[in-house]
Amino acid sequence: MRPTVRFLSNELIEKIIAEGRELICKLGIEIHNNRILSLLADHGARIDKLTNRVYFKQDLIDKALALAPHSFKLYDALGNEAVDMSGFKVNFTPGSAAINILDSANKIRKPTTNDYVRYAKLMCSMNNIASQSTAMIPVDIHEKIADSYRLYLSLLFCEKPVVTGAFTIEAFEIMKDLQIAVRGSKENLAAKPLTIFSCCPTSPLKWSEVTSQNLIDCAKYSIPVEYISMPLSGFMSPVTLVGTLIQHTAETLSGLVMSQLTNPGTPVLYGGSPAFFDVRYETTPMGSISTMMVDCAYNEIGKYLSLPTQAYIGLGDAKHLDAQAGLETSMGATLAALAGINNISGPGMLDFESCFSLEKLVVDNEICGMTLQMIKGIEPKEDFPSQLIFEELLKEKHLLISDHTLKYLKEEEYFPGPTINRANRSRWEEDGSTTLNQRATDAVDKIISTWQPTHLSDDIKKELIKLMEAEARRYGMDKLPDKNSEF
Repeated sequence: MRPTVRFLSNELIEKIIAEGRELICKLGIEIHNNRILSLLADHGARIDKLTNRVYFKQDLIDKALALAPHSFKLYDALGNEAVDMSGFKVNFTPGSAAINILDSANKIRKPTTNDYVRYAKLMCSMNNIASQSTAMIPVDIHEKIADSYRLYLSLLFCEKPVVTGAFTIEAFEIMKDLQIAVRGSKENLAAKPLTIFSCCPTSPLKWSEVTSQNLIDCAKYSIPVEYISMPLSGFMSPVTLVGTLIQHTAETLSGLVMSQLTNPGTPVLYGGSPAFFDVRYETTPMGSISTMMVDCAYNEIGKYLSLPTQAYIGLGDAKHLDAQAGLETSMGATLAALAGINNISGPGMLDFESCFSLEKLVVDNEICGMTLQMIKGIEPKEDFPSQLIFEELLKEKHLLISDHTLKYLKEEEYFPGPTINRANRSRWEEDGSTTLNQRATDAVDKIISTWQPTHLSDDIKKELIKLMEAEARRYGMDKLPDKNSEF
């Protein structure tokens, strides 16, 4: 039996969906994109051109829900299946787009290319985290290529699929071309998706020109998207969790309609990054239990609609790798896994999604491993009848080298790496009385020092470099920053 958690009854889910649908039909959605306004008008939606407001029709929503795939898969840079977004399959992805990094000296600063390369190399060995994200924004490149440059580095240094996103309309073209360079053709890219793009409506009930255009551009190439609705309970959405879920439903369904009208069958994730606004500090805590409950609840709504799901959960608001970071991250990851969220975005993140830590990523990889072990549940493995096992125990006085033990030991327990200390006190002292931070720093350095180049062909790597260098020259950069590494 797979362990699960639920926060909503089916009856409540149906009421929330009905209210969300009614909102975008009666109050409408503000969309600042003339091409999309024309698309929706052609399909019967009512458009108020003075306010850029679109009043959807119920049959458009029904059509989009019928066309959207119930699942999809991601493939790594070599074309191997890497991620299954179906049913209650759980996959972890680091948090994305941090503007700061907490470095090994425990200092918060702006990330550089070297930081990003170290991150991508580290991700190759994070066995419990299925995908990369474009985790941080290097400041040593032109801001106009900040989005494409991160994808470029990810593809050069790690084979895992990438969760990413474009900051501008123009950036999509180069980001699409980088993927086609890896796959060989747009048809191959559609057949074996390499990335997911995050596309974010603006709460309340609005899409900007950039994010809505990114949405339909991805659809044209069958690039999967995750809708990242971000209502803030008590500030930019109702203070009640149900009210926030109604708004989240409305914003997400509006994105679904745009995707499916552009290209029926475009892969999507019913995602988000809501938060319960903390009025005391004017912050958006991702480690709030109410935030986590909303994440798990809208996941239930997505699954009720037969759509794969995503959430920013399993991250912390602490400023350092401390007990608060651990408790917020582990509680979120545990709830998310029990809820069956298909793409759990968060490992490595601190400080309200603004700061990334390589050391925290290593620790979070172990948290992910523990939660993945948990959702396997408990099942008998040659335990019935049990008499023979207990006869052996009584005879030998232990079962350390029993055939039964040797066969099932690694299936029945998750054994973390050296970052998590399980030694007794005397052995811990003999090993130097290390702290979690010290062990995590050592692990990061060891993994990066033993990194091996990806198996992408030299021709593909040269094409990626050529594309990125040309894009950099468009914005006045004579050359890209030194990556200080063979790739």
